[in-house]
Amino acid sequence: QVQLVESGGGLVQAGGSLRLSCAASGIAFSLSAMGWYRQAPGKQRELVASSTPVGSTTYADSVKGRFTISRDNAKSTVYLQMNSLKAEDTAVYYCKASPFLNNNDYWGQGTQVTVSS
Repeated sequence: QVQLVESGGGLVQAGGSLRLSCAASGIAFSLSAMGWYRQAPGKQRELVASSTPVGSTTYADSVKGRFTISRDNAKSTVYLQMNSLKAEDTAVYYCKASPFLNNNDYWGQGTQVTVSS
């Protein structure tokens, strides 16, 4: 059974930082692309950052220079360090796993990030 469990969300003032974690189980983590997505009220879910199994990363333009995705394959965990947070970063943040060994995508339950201005 695949499980992705996000943690680390919360309420923070603009300019502050948060670190999200996503612990995965039931998948070959080291062979999986991992991504962080977010969905704000009334908006579509969007990609924030992604990481290939070897650590190549991509970022949405809106978070470049502020957010950093990293992964610890030994712990089957992916992180999202968020600095210089803005009110527009307020959203539910989701973790997604895309194992290379199958064509399925798996999602976590989401964690709320609220940035007060």
